[in-house]
Amino acid sequence: MAKAAEKVREFRAEAKFQRTSPQKAKLVLDLIKGLRVEQAINTVHFSTKRIAPVVEKVLRSAIQNANYESQEKGLDIDVDNLYVRTAIANEGPRMKRIRPAPMGRAFRYQRRMAHIIVTVAEKRPAAGHVDVDATSAEAASKPAKHVAAKKSAAKHVAAKKSTAKKTVAKKAKK
Repeated sequence: MAKAAEKVREFRAEAKFQRTSPQKAKLVLDLIKGLRVEQAINTVHFSTKRIAPVVEKVLRSAIQNANYESQEKGLDIDVDNLYVRTAIANEGPRMKRIRPAPMGRAFRYQRRMAHIIVTVAEKRPAAGHVDVDATSAEAASKPAKHVAAKKSAAKHVAAKKSTAKKTVAKKAKK
């Protein structure tokens, strides 16, 4: 019987009612999905989007939530091993506004808001995980069979092309 899978702990942080459209926030959030936490912070820090500092603050808050919970509950969580599991921007309430229009009329428009949610989790090594040094040593000692097959196939195609050129040249001479 298979062992029960260990539940992955997730830690999240939210920033509600941010004065930007969810579409604009998603542009920044899509950059950091799936990245390690350190790399995600660097990516957001150097982003030129106006919402990037808010996303960075939420990301740092999620990391601190993970750190705090690991200390309070005695969990064994490595903060350096965290990655951004989900990063989403949901639509918040819209503010209805009115813009003056010609001839005394008014045009309505909406100011959008976003709720930004970032979830971080610890990346667990796979069950069959082997050290990188050991796998690289094994890979170096074993010859690559599939690469040779690809090269021979490429040579075969090149040989066909050269024979086709020769027959065309012979026909042209006659």
